[in-house]
Amino acid sequence: MTPQVEQKTVLLVDDHDLIRQGLARAFERSADFRVVGQAGTVSEGLRFAQELSPNVVVTDVRLPDGTGLDLVRTLRKQDDQVGIVVLTMYAGDDQLFEALEAGASAFVAKDAPADDVVAAARHASVSPRTFTAANLAEAMQRKMSPSGPRLSPRELEVLRLLADGLSVSAISKSLFVSESTAKTHISKIYDKLGAANRAQAIMNAVRSGLLSDA
Repeated sequence: MTPQVEQKTVLLVDDHDLIRQGLARAFERSADFRVVGQAGTVSEGLRFAQELSPNVVVTDVRLPDGTGLDLVRTLRKQDDQVGIVVLTMYAGDDQLFEALEAGASAFVAKDAPADDVVAAARHASVSPRTFTAANLAEAMQRKMSPSGPRLSPRELEVLRLLADGLSVSAISKSLFVSESTAKTHISKIYDKLGAANRAQAIMNAVRSGLLSDA
């Protein structure tokens, strides 16, 4: 007897019915996904997401009552574990980094095969806070500044630990320094990277080439 695959639920948000239906058929072909809802606006997407609690939300950027990135930001604030895939006709570097900064899990061009969207949703369902895109490495390379911020070797160590998600206490223990010293390093890193928090620091570090992975 074939074991039953645990299905992940998907909410599709796009104002074009044909695109939603095409995506729905693509997900139906996959044994590990089930489409539980479809919406055509930001407000509908938010309402359905609250009512249905999907594992993954796939949203277009351009919607009649706003932008899909607004939807992404709101969903990410509400649920740190929901997977979010952003679709767009305009898949440039700026749009890619805007999706990353908004909290998306994946970024896919609308002209990509539907199977690519399903693959992105599969990534999003497993690693909702790890961003992926087809040309992510190239986009990061283009964003890197040769005259970017300079961190000391110790600050680079702290930056990598921040990127790994370690707390101040864990960083101090890992480097055998006091929490006060760890906080000082973090403060200097934020200042040099022009960041107000950990997420911005990591983003700016990636853009400057100080981190190889987001």
